Amino acid sequence: MTTKTIQSAANDHQHYDKLVEPDEIIKLQSSRLKWYNLAKADEPVLPEIRDLARSFLEKEAADGNLKDFGELGFIILHRCGADFYFLLVNSWRNGNELWESVYAKQNAEQTDFQPFTFKNLHRATFCVWELAAVWHEQQAWKRFLLSAKDVEAKQIYLQDRYHGEA
Repeated sequence: MTTKTIQSAANDHQHYDKLVEPDEIIKLQSSRLKWYNLAKADEPVLPEIRDLARSFLEKEAADGNLKDFGELGFIILHRCGADFYFLLVNSWRNGNELWESVYAKQNAEQTDFQPFTFKNLHRATFCVWELAAVWHEQQAWKRFLLSAKDVEAKQIYLQDRYHGEA
C-alpha cells in the first residue's frame, strides 16, 4: 500500500506577491459588505469579471440565497490565474464568527459564477494572499466589537479597508 505524501509546499513552488485593492461597498438586502479585488499587480481583476461577480451576488440575494447572511462583512474577488476566479463572501455573525460562502468562475467558457463545493471534510480555507485581507478584517471587526456598535461605528468599520501587498 502506498501512502500519498502531502506537501506543505512543493520544492519547485515559486511564490510571488499579489495586490489587495478595496473597491466599492456592495449592499445585498440588509447586508453591507466591503469589496476587495485580489490579483497580481500586472494582471488585475478584470472590470467585466468584477461587474459579473457583483451582478451574480445581487441576483443571489434577490433569489433569497443569501438570507440570514448578516449585516456586515466583506468579499474577496481573487483572480487565481488567467481566467479562474474565487468569489469569497464573508459575513460576521454571532458577534465573533466569520461565515463564508464560496463561489467560483472556473474558466472563460463558464458564463457566470457558481457555488464552489469541496470534496473533503478537511479542505482549503483562505490562501496566503487572501489572509492579508482577512487579517485586516479580523482587526477591523475587533475594533468594531470594542466600540459602541452604533451607526457611526458601522460606518467606521465599512471605511476601514486594506490596500496593499498580499
